[in-house]
Amino acid sequence: MNARRWIVLLAAAAGVAVTARLGVWQLDRAAQKTALQAAIDARAALPALPAADLAREPAAAEAQHHRAAVLRGRWLAARTVFLDNRQMGGRPGFFVVTPLALADGSAVLVQRGWAPRDARERTRLPAVPTPDGEVEVAGRIAPPPSRLYEFAQGESGPIRQNLDLDAFSREIGVPLRPLSLQQTGDAADGLVRDWPRIAVDVHKHHGYAFQWFALAALIACLYVWFQLVLPRRRAR
Repeated sequence: MNARRWIVLLAAAAGVAVTARLGVWQLDRAAQKTALQAAIDARAALPALPAADLAREPAAAEAQHHRAAVLRGRWLAARTVFLDNRQMGGRPGFFVVTPLALADGSAVLVQRGWAPRDARERTRLPAVPTPDGEVEVAGRIAPPPSRLYEFAQGESGPIRQNLDLDAFSREIGVPLRPLSLQQTGDAADGLVRDWPRIAVDVHKHHGYAFQWFALAALIACLYVWFQLVLPRRRAR
């Protein structure tokens, strides 16, 4: 076998190995997300956490993520923040978040739901009914709202790109628990609460895996045809 054929063989073997490995990696990603969703579903099936058991430290808060909770407190309506550039169902809008003051003097940031943005007046805020007095809020424990890329730091005002819990706690003068509550249930306030599931895109990883495995098979078939079958047919 001359040097050219060795080079072609090594290139084909490398191509098959790399694409097959990428296919396996995508299957691993799908399995990880499926296992994560199963763990989330198992936590969600546990009894609802009372306010007294809510974590006060970040490490403990992570262990409570996705647990159901029913909290009683008062809305700090004046501290409501509208997180911009958040999508739900493919539509741009705001995540509406409001601190809920608990009986012990601390508060929990509640992700109350999503509201559409006014297409003609970007800064017009949606009307969100926020009752006075003590309320009961049901939902599931979640990390604080995810961060998006932002051009300006230290935002203030009702419309913001991101919200840092520690900075916001200092701003409102109320200690915030190191977690948030994604509200569920009755949507009488007009907000959409179609919170996404973690493993909703597992099929995407299966599709990518199929593409990588198909490419590996194509490389192997092309090598066999052009380097083995075709030369023999020409030699006859």
